[in-house]
Amino acid sequence: MKKYYTLKAICALMLLITAQKANAQQNVGDLFKSGPADATKLINAYFDPLYKGLGIGLTDGWSNTAKSKGLLKFDARFSVSGAFVPQSARSYDVNTLGLNNIRPAVGSSSIGPTAFGNDEVGGKMQIYTSNGQPTTSFFNLPKGLGFHVVPAVQLQATLGLPKNIDVTLRAMPKIKLGSDLGSLSMIGFGAKVELLPLFMGSTTEKLVPVDIAVAGGFTQYKYNLPLNINNTANSDQRIDAKFNGVNFDAIVSKQILFFTPFASLGYQTSNTDLKALGTYSFDTGNGQSVNYTDPIAVNQRDINGVRASLGFQLKFGFFKFYGSYTQAKYSMVNAGIGLGIGK
Repeated sequence: MKKYYTLKAICALMLLITAQKANAQQNVGDLFKSGPADATKLINAYFDPLYKGLGIGLTDGWSNTAKSKGLLKFDARFSVSGAFVPQSARSYDVNTLGLNNIRPAVGSSSIGPTAFGNDEVGGKMQIYTSNGQPTTSFFNLPKGLGFHVVPAVQLQATLGLPKNIDVTLRAMPKIKLGSDLGSLSMIGFGAKVELLPLFMGSTTEKLVPVDIAVAGGFTQYKYNLPLNINNTANSDQRIDAKFNGVNFDAIVSKQILFFTPFASLGYQTSNTDLKALGTYSFDTGNGQSVNYTDPIAVNQRDINGVRASLGFQLKFGFFKFYGSYTQAKYSMVNAGIGLGIGK
């Protein structure tokens, strides 16, 4: 029970950071302007670092050694990663988004902070009619968090099978984090194959001084956030989101007593499927508004490229400690602790 509440607290902290000090509804609501087309573009621009940071975090933390565990050996591990948002991803320019009916107000900046940008209000925007006429409605682009690291959590168990194969299951039951933060769950699976014993048998350690493996994995976060944005229609407003990540890696490691350094090179891809469900009132200017049902749908690939990692594993009896650094679209660090038997 204590472990469950510890995990819940860590996930709540992650979502508190992601939700900008529990003001997620306010920030999302600030972007429901003009109509679904413009709102979708603004939401994508604002949350782009979240999509990419979570995508990288989903594919991290699978393994810190190329050595397989051995038949029926196992371990369980918990790790946390942080993806560093580069300076270029901490703000966006509305003039590049192709908005239809939203423009910077005269004399105002067109720049707004992303969710993981600076803790300051963005440029002042003015809503225009479909005929291109300015209205009397203005709003500011929402603040960023002022925190430039996207966190992610990995919780997994690994079992050794015959033929130097390890299989891994990632799972976290649906955890309700509170009415302001919604709920989060995770599922994933992966496998690793140590290669040299398959081809060289028992002579491997004598002929080759390192261990080599290939690995792959899939992880999915599901997130649900109830909303209450100008909910005059008493609608079931909510955000439903899925974040999926897939990775393939080649790993090289060398055990030196209790210390195992490793290096890996691989491919990762991730995508976001996010929907704003329910009925929402959009400010269209001059005191007018229009209701739209299920107005926002985002389905896009966020990460698609090569990554390289360096890290280590420390083993003291049943206990293991992990750490790694990954260079990809966003650089990232990962640290964790594990318990089990086997390599």
